[in-house]
Amino acid sequence: MLKTSASLLPSELLGAAGPFQRLPHFAPRAVQQALADAVAETLDNNNVLVAEAGTGVGKTFAYLVPALSSGLRIIISTATRHLQDQLFHRDLPNVKRMLGVSVDAAQLKGRANYICLQRLEMPTLGRDTAEETAQLSTIRKWLPLTQQGDIAELESIPEAASIWPRVTSTAENCLGSECPRFNDCFVVKARRRAQEANIVVINHHLLFADMALKEEGFGEVLPSAQAFILDEAHRLPEIASHFFGSSLSTRQFSEWTNDIVAAQLKDAPDAGELRDHAQQAMTAMRDFRLSFGAEEQRGYWQSPAKGAQADALLRWQNALQTLDDSLQAFSERSEALQKCASRSDAYLQSLAAFNAPAIDAVQWWETTRQGITLHQTPLEIGEIFKNHRERYQAAWILTSATLSVAGDFRHFNARMGLQEPRCESFDSPFDYPQQGLLYVPEALPEPNDPTFSDAFIEAIVPVIEASQGRAFVLFTSHRALNYAARVLAKRIDFPLFVQGEMPRGQLLDAFRDAGNGVLLGTASFWEGVDIRGEALSLVIIDKLPFAAPGDPVLQARLEAIRRKGGDPFNQYQLPQTAITLKQGAGRLIRDVHDSGVLMLCDVRLVQKGYGKRLLAALPPFRRTRSLTQVTQFFAKLSNETVSV
Repeated sequence: MLKTSASLLPSELLGAAGPFQRLPHFAPRAVQQALADAVAETLDNNNVLVAEAGTGVGKTFAYLVPALSSGLRIIISTATRHLQDQLFHRDLPNVKRMLGVSVDAAQLKGRANYICLQRLEMPTLGRDTAEETAQLSTIRKWLPLTQQGDIAELESIPEAASIWPRVTSTAENCLGSECPRFNDCFVVKARRRAQEANIVVINHHLLFADMALKEEGFGEVLPSAQAFILDEAHRLPEIASHFFGSSLSTRQFSEWTNDIVAAQLKDAPDAGELRDHAQQAMTAMRDFRLSFGAEEQRGYWQSPAKGAQADALLRWQNALQTLDDSLQAFSERSEALQKCASRSDAYLQSLAAFNAPAIDAVQWWETTRQGITLHQTPLEIGEIFKNHRERYQAAWILTSATLSVAGDFRHFNARMGLQEPRCESFDSPFDYPQQGLLYVPEALPEPNDPTFSDAFIEAIVPVIEASQGRAFVLFTSHRALNYAARVLAKRIDFPLFVQGEMPRGQLLDAFRDAGNGVLLGTASFWEGVDIRGEALSLVIIDKLPFAAPGDPVLQARLEAIRRKGGDPFNQYQLPQTAITLKQGAGRLIRDVHDSGVLMLCDVRLVQKGYGKRLLAALPPFRRTRSLTQVTQFFAKLSNETVSV
């Protein structure tokens, strides 16, 4: 008797006789099938699953197949908007088509991703630059063509463009049902689609914003979900720390005062003192920023503070209080002024908090060239996340390629407040010993040696020559990246691509198209980069990615571990480094046909005792310290390519 798709196990659907065989390049994988069945069991039993799925397992299909087959209302969350778009527009339609199901699915992003029609109509106050004026014209021409109002559709305007906060809304400045454009609102329409769908695709920022009651228009959907699937789960602790804490930036404050002036001109033209007080508050805020000096830096905020910065903060508070008094006097004039007044209360509370010691949190600041942000970040989010998670009677699946340290999930589970979840490792199906070589050069100085930067360049140039470019060089700091970019431009003849020269997507496409390029990246380039085939055969990592020692949040967390009698290095720093290192190493082998060299230029891997733990967390490549063996590897690889 022939089984229907509905009667098949997820592993059978993904097997050799399943419908996915019709997809180009699809191959049945036992680990993918095992993961799919584990997800299905978790959904059936309303449990918690922590699943580490190595590169090549195919975890996206492994959770989509049981999710779409379950009949449950499921929220799927991933780390970034780019991955969210990929999941919703590519992977989800493919799986629906292969399964032959018509499950309603919707995508939802935070408010800042949708054009706000009301704010688009607000007066510019003559403050727009020539670039912003041109961008505003582009937005208005595009508006009649869009159905979703999603700013990601406008690729011609950079993500970080200053025009976006002017034409999108926040929970603080949204007028809600009082808005004259409420019925046409893109956020409202997206929320309605999400409320009606069985599968809703979001990102971690939106998930935690609503969990932390920083409402992004999604709060009605969360309680009705029967399961949550959190992809790229290794990013959860840091993202959660941001949303379960609080912050106040000069950019937020500037946008708020602009809203006050716009509302005053429209709804209270006789209230000139309101505009004056807004400008005085802005001046006090700028003076506070200047009290930290011109450099970009970050540091602890000592409560209660003393000195010039404390005095500047007090003047800012006083100016804000004066502005608040004026706002309260005129707030009844319009919904917009009422919204501004309610935000004033929140800002006064934020500033007041920085004159009182925080409990179980760290207070810190960071400056940019023109702005400053004050943060209050919880030291641990495990208990907070546990409490929020338990509000929903739902199954939880947390998955990523990097959740354990050599199979040990304790570090991740502790950070997320997970008590005895089901933990499973689904190893990559790739033949790492045959496909890759791990190379730690001999005779390199330690990274803190002043000669390291030049020695690093001398070590990597012959390897880049041997690989004929096709290299991805990962750095632990922008300073190291910029130095290498200047030197390598004179030392190699291959096309050089440097992070920051163009938008990330364009940069990766240009590198892929070149076929023999050398790409330099840091920070976000350690993950989410998927270059398959001959364009990438060499990944170089300059140093072990230990977190910057000057980071105030890190230092506070380490000190909290010491106070409890723990070992900060082994309990926190080393596991975090292992997970990040594994992310970077994962850029090399992305397909069963890929081959290449992973070059790690930090001799602590072989000279320090903890190096063994870090090496054990990496894929089981063959290892060498010989440059000759590396050049022979590439020569053999080149011959095999020619023969094919």
